[in-house]
Amino acid sequence: MQPELSDEVIVVGGGVVGLTTAVVLAEGGRRVRVWARETGGRTTSAVAGALWWPYRIEPETLVGEWALASLVVYGELATRPEETGVRLVEGVHGGLRLDGLGAWAAKVPGLAETDEGLAARLPLIDMPVHLGWLRRRLERAGGTVEERAVAALGEVPAPVVVNCTGLGARSLVPDPAVRPVRGQLVVVENPGITTWYTSDEVAGGASAYFFPQPGGLLLGGTAEEDAWSLEWDPEVAAGIVARCAAVRPEIAGARVLAHRVGLRPYRPAVRLEHGLRPDGGVLIHNYGHGGAGVTVAWGCAREAAGLVDTGPAA
Repeated sequence: MQPELSDEVIVVGGGVVGLTTAVVLAEGGRRVRVWARETGGRTTSAVAGALWWPYRIEPETLVGEWALASLVVYGELATRPEETGVRLVEGVHGGLRLDGLGAWAAKVPGLAETDEGLAARLPLIDMPVHLGWLRRRLERAGGTVEERAVAALGEVPAPVVVNCTGLGARSLVPDPAVRPVRGQLVVVENPGITTWYTSDEVAGGASAYFFPQPGGLLLGGTAEEDAWSLEWDPEVAAGIVARCAAVRPEIAGARVLAHRVGLRPYRPAVRLEHGLRPDGGVLIHNYGHGGAGVTVAWGCAREAAGLVDTGPAA
């Protein structure tokens, strides 16, 4: 028997994982507040290219189920793209083959091998729009979002706290297993490209990918481990454009609109578990999603909400 819990929950962290978790909890009948040091366009989630795909996230056995659960939700949200920011877009993962992926890949509708790689029609998410939609959905369910910094999880005044702080968990928990993987993007005027593309990473985490978003064509990318700088590097940006232009030459002459940098919160394994604080309150951890927070957000949110309701497995 689990002890009876108050229905009040504070979710710490306002990125896509935190907001999605808060939505699931609020729609499940909890009184939910989100405490976030940064919200909306200032979060790491807002920088994401946001193609649904399990990227730099472990363990694969669990990630596959979380990702597939989220895929179903995004398929539904894609029927209202202007409202939710979610569209289903065709593209190719260059150089990939099905036998190099886990069992989850066989359950992705329409995923097929071609001469170029794996072709699919997958959710591509306009993150500023999607984060705004998540917040409005949370507020309709009675939840709130407050901008405030948290110095210690034990100081959060709620019987149930859900830790969705991403890279912030490194110091807040503290958990040194959480490490930054720096990603740099270049946003250019779209020269007419309507499909997405990704390539395998090479030495140093460099790759080529492009995602057509309403605000421009997002070009990437990088995956620099243990790099903390949020300043964009002109030399890195030039390399990104060159690699993408090698795939689609028309990108070479596209006007640059913006540069973006984000730090992916990588961990050897996602931490999604039930715990207790010294005062006896419940503490749920839901962080360490690497480059796939968007991809697994709904699956992880539902599991986290289940831990709030039922506690740890016996």
